[in-house]
Formats: sequence, C-alpha cells, structure tokens
Amino acid sequence: MSPVANFSYPTAIRFGAGRISELADACMAAGISKPLLVTDRGLAGLDVMATALDVLEAAGLGRALFSEVDPNPNEKNLAAGVEAFKAGGHDGVVAFGGGSGLDLGKMVAFMAGQTRPVWDFEDIGNWWTRADADAIAPNVAVPTTAGTGSEVGRASVITNSVTEEKKIIFHPKVLPSVVICDPDLTVGMPAFITAGTGLDAFAHCVEAFSSPHYHPMSQGIALEGMRLVVENLPKAYATPTDLEARAHMMSAAMMGATAFQKGLGAIHALSHPVGAMHHTHHGTTNAVCMPAVLRLNAAAIRDRFDRAAGYLGIDGGFDGFCAFVDSFNDGLGIPKRLSGLGVEYPDIDRLIAGALKDPSCGGNPVELTSGNVRALLEELL
Repeated sequence: MSPVANFSYPTAIRFGAGRISELADACMAAGISKPLLVTDRGLAGLDVMATALDVLEAAGLGRALFSEVDPNPNEKNLAAGVEAFKAGGHDGVVAFGGGSGLDLGKMVAFMAGQTRPVWDFEDIGNWWTRADADAIAPNVAVPTTAGTGSEVGRASVITNSVTEEKKIIFHPKVLPSVVICDPDLTVGMPAFITAGTGLDAFAHCVEAFSSPHYHPMSQGIALEGMRLVVENLPKAYATPTDLEARAHMMSAAMMGATAFQKGLGAIHALSHPVGAMHHTHHGTTNAVCMPAVLRLNAAAIRDRFDRAAGYLGIDGGFDGFCAFVDSFNDGLGIPKRLSGLGVEYPDIDRLIAGALKDPSCGGNPVELTSGNVRALLEELL
C-alpha cells in the first residue's frame, strides 16, 4: 500500500510520499508569492530543509528562512519571527517541522499584522474576535513529525517565558490554507522523537475519546486514530524507513488534532505546566502522565473503553487497555516517572495551580481538584 490522496477536511491536504515537490504550487494556491519558511534550529541544516528551499527558489519564491525557534516556542521567538517577516516583505509563511516549528510559523503569519499583544488572543471565550482578521497572512503547513497535528489546527501553543505558562492562541484563520503531508520527511527522525510524537497523537485521541462533551464525529475520529497508532507506531519505531507505517502515523496525528475539538483532559493539563517550567518534550510528557490519568478517570470512562478495546485488538476491556498502555510505553522507551525526563524537586504547588488553570481541565471526565491533581503529581514524581 502507498497512501496518496488529496483531502479537503479539515483543510486542503496533499498526502503522499514525495509531495514536498508541490510546495511552491501549494504556496501559490494559498496566495503566497514571497513566503518566509519558519522552522526550528534542529531542522535548519538538514537535507529536508534544503530540499524545501530548493523547491521554493526554483519556482521564483525565494529561499527565506527563519529558524530561531525553541522546542517550546515563546513570545521572544515570535517577536523575532514577526520582525523577520516584516523586514523581508513577506506575504505568507511556510510552517515547517514538528509542533514547535508549525506552532511558531502559524503565529508569525497571524501576528505580523496585529497591533495587540499575542496574549490578548488566548483561547478564552471570544477573545479571538479581538484580532484584525483581514491582517492575518496565509500559511502553508509541512509537518516533519507525526504527533501534534498542528498542521490541521486553528491554534498554537506559545510559552510565556516570564510566567512559565503555556498559552493556547486561537483564531479560525490560523488554520493552514494547504497542508503537505509527505511521510518521506519523517524518515530521519530519531527513534525517541518518533516515539514521543507518536504518543502525543495517541494522547490526543485517548483524551478526545474520554471527554464527556458531545461530539460524535470527533468520537469516531479519535477511535480510528487510536487504532492507527496502536498498529503503526511500533512499526515506525522499529523500522524507520517503513513509509506505510509513517504515512498512517501522519494520518493519526491529524486525526488526533481534529478529534480534540471534543476536548482534552488531565494528561494535557499536567503536561502543559510541566513542559513550560521544566522544558520537557511535550509528547513524551503526555505518555508518562497517561497511565495515572486513566486510573483517575476509570469510573467515568470504563464502559466506553470496554467497548473500544475490542476494536483496537486489545483483550480485557478497560483494564486490558490500561495494561496495554503500560506495555506500549515500555516498548517505546518511555520512562515511568517524570524524574526520567529530568523533573526533579519541582514546585508542586505551582504545578497544581498551573494544571487547574489550564483550559484542558474542562474536558476531563472527572472534575480536577487541588487534591486529585496533587495525588497525580505525587504518583508521577
């Protein structure tokens, strides 16, 4: 099987190996004639970046690059990116890379024409209406990992470096105009990134499936997304050149990000402050937190996972699913505790406050309190 397709949900997606060759055409379809390619420092010097820039230059679109992006991008990275966008007279962005490059790239396109600070557009109520929608530049997204699904998202996660809080910045026009999903671009990922990003996609699907909110479309997408991860992440981890497995993982990542319109929960409510304060890898942090959160939510989600487990090829219903998650993490080299990610002697009270403040709390099937969040953190530490 060689998955190749054009999708139009939730945006225009050009899916298939080798389709990075269509990057210039995707920019022109989005109305971009002078793009700024935004990526992270780690990708800037790699062959995949040179390939993308060569495609743009050959089409007369230049080869402008901005790569001052941290693993957890912050407002300083954003300010520098906006400055580069304006100084170069650019009219759109190619957001390229994993979650950090995609999130920062989308925000550069969003903020380049705004006059208010980025924090004024946090995903609270209708704050997104504060933005000047006509001043938002288009963006094209090119993921190089299969995890966050930011390429099909209408928001970005930006860390406030002063308060050490992760903020979700939302606007409908942040959604990329065109996405290029080329599994060839993911082949060079280190094994631990393949695992961490893949488990990020899994966490998105698990939490969306667990959320008590009503959204049957997202529920179905989340279930199939879980299946794709269960069947394909071990293959992509063990055999990095397995393009079919990597293609299915790219689909799972987009499905997770689409499904969590239904809601996220305690996994992300914990992961966000831990990542902001201790600079841990987001997907790997989610994976560490998942077993404890499943146990917390057991009474509320047992029935639905009893039904889902069989579809996923897992025996034993909910309990079997929990046992599977433990073994799945072990097989992918995920530590049992946050200390395995370098989180030592944290300010637990501050982490609790950050978790309870996080918007992901609202999608958890069991109400989060200072007591049960403290218990989760003590178990995870």
